Amino acid sequence: MQFRGFALLALVSLLSACGGEDAGVRFFAEGQPKALSEWRTLKVEDGRLSLNEGVVPYDLNTPLFSDYAHKLRTVWMPKGKSASYAAQNSFAFPVGTIISKTFYYPLPGDGKWDGKSVARTVGNDDLQNETLDLSKVRLIETRLLVRREGGWEAMPYVWNEAQTEATLKRAGELISLELVDGDGGREAVDYQVPDQNQCASCHATDNKTRALHPIGPKARNLNRDFAYAAGSENQIAHLARVGYLTGAPDLAQAPRNANWRDAAHAKLEDRARAYLDVNCGHCHSQTGPAITSGMWLDAAIDDRLKLGFCKQPVAAGKGTGNRLYDIAPGQADASVLVFRMDSDDPSVMMPELGRSVVHREGVELIREWINAQQGACDR
Repeated sequence: MQFRGFALLALVSLLSACGGEDAGVRFFAEGQPKALSEWRTLKVEDGRLSLNEGVVPYDLNTPLFSDYAHKLRTVWMPKGKSASYAAQNSFAFPVGTIISKTFYYPLPGDGKWDGKSVARTVGNDDLQNETLDLSKVRLIETRLLVRREGGWEAMPYVWNEAQTEATLKRAGELISLELVDGDGGREAVDYQVPDQNQCASCHATDNKTRALHPIGPKARNLNRDFAYAAGSENQIAHLARVGYLTGAPDLAQAPRNANWRDAAHAKLEDRARAYLDVNCGHCHSQTGPAITSGMWLDAAIDDRLKLGFCKQPVAAGKGTGNRLYDIAPGQADASVLVFRMDSDDPSVMMPELGRSVVHREGVELIREWINAQQGACDR
């Protein structure tokens, strides 16, 4: 009887080691698990997508546009580990960190999935108690950014038809969808899940080292309230309180990007610059892959020429639409920036990756901003 007791304990221990009992997040120091569930950051239960213990959701003041997809962002760190605050750059995350971003769409109309139709909506207010109701959304993919000893590694996982599991797709995947707006209008979208090399196109923010880094978790993006299950709290304060962040200053001293949609409380200048910072600034910066363009759009730049005002474009011909300046003050439709944002031609459009349709509202914001600018370019 005693032997059986020891045998049972041994079996329980073995099951725990293999994941049979211990359902906590699992960090893989090497390799690329085939199933998202092996990481145990997210879980599907009772028709909802929820977060495992210790997985903290977050959102950005102004998010990156990705074909109107909504995003559930999360971060997890090993027990006793924390990130170090940085005023301008992404926080310095410890080895063992797992950052996830799940792309999904609300369902249109009657909410029945027909294999292609998703709602074209602007916003990200689908979470309820830090969970997603899977009867109301369509999961597309979850991207992991994992901090290992050798640096960050990216892994894209695509969700199955039943929304029960996501599988690693190292080569990416093309998913045909149809955006449905509130008036019933439809637009085809070729949603591109990036391959692992394409992830570097955005996340390799230093053109010299080409090392991957997180883009979103910066003080200026996170300095806002979030509706956690336990109540609303500033995200920087919350990360510090749960032990995931050290060195954070008083919130009044932390930078803060505007919400690009909040015309009632934020200036047009601030909203436009926040939009350009998060959508363009990781490439168009003094260290990014688009450094040779001479047009830097990250939040730190205040030199108008570097921002593109009255600057002649490096590209020529089709890529400029025969516009003379990247930004012509007061003339949005004469500006290369608007021309490229308002295109879905792969040989013209900017950003080059991450979208297949035009962000109508984003283009309108930048058009309004440029038209409000004073001055003229010497010819």
